[in-house]
Amino acid sequence: MARVFIALGSNLGDRPVHLAKALGILGEFATLIRRSPVYETAPMYLTDQPRFLNMVVQIDTDRDPRELLTLLKQAEKSLGREGGVRYGPRVIDLDILLYDDQVVNIPNLKIPHPGLPERAYVLRPLCDIAPHLIHPVLGRTMERLLSYLPEDADVQPFGD
Repeated sequence: MARVFIALGSNLGDRPVHLAKALGILGEFATLIRRSPVYETAPMYLTDQPRFLNMVVQIDTDRDPRELLTLLKQAEKSLGREGGVRYGPRVIDLDILLYDDQVVNIPNLKIPHPGLPERAYVLRPLCDIAPHLIHPVLGRTMERLLSYLPEDADVQPFGD
């Protein structure tokens, strides 16, 4: 079994429902080990769009990285995600952040996720469940990577 961290995000429609449905689908092919709190975050890169809800989960799976990516893309589609502008609004986004300590660099799949070190909206929830996890390329903990980002990142707890 592989230990995998997945980022979930949604900024269209009923965002909490989309995250919950995505968690349900993940449970069909993986075992949910831990889940972060949900955060409401400002969009990054393309800022003229609704705010996101983001979270990170740790799963155990026997699927290899390529098969897992295929399953995640199928899950996104089943939840209503359509093609669109890169970094644009989306019903759901499911990204593989880390897969054990593997480094994968194949077309359409890079692990660790290349945006991980610059995204407070991913690092904050990841630090909630695995602060001492070490980035397999950078050799730094997630907690340390988060400390490098500006403290004014718009990542706010959502809900209770």
